[in-house]
Amino acid sequence: MRLKEAVECGPLEVTIDGDNVDRALKILKRKMANEGVYKEIKKRKFYMKPSEEKKRKQRDAERRRRKAMRMRNRRTTERK
Repeated sequence: MRLKEAVECGPLEVTIDGDNVDRALKILKRKMANEGVYKEIKKRKFYMKPSEEKKRKQRDAERRRRKAMRMRNRRTTERK
């Protein structure tokens, strides 16, 4: 499913202005990080059993919930 989504959105493109290849490389790396390419590579590096995958997803969801609660609490304390 993810591969299909990646194909539909097209390739990442970066234009090089003049001889500034270093800047273009930095922009490409940032785009790849924002698209989640590095996370996907890291995730697919090793095989994970379905039970481990389920536990990882639950841990990630719990982490996101806690972060959302922290941000909500931070916003409410700033308003007061």
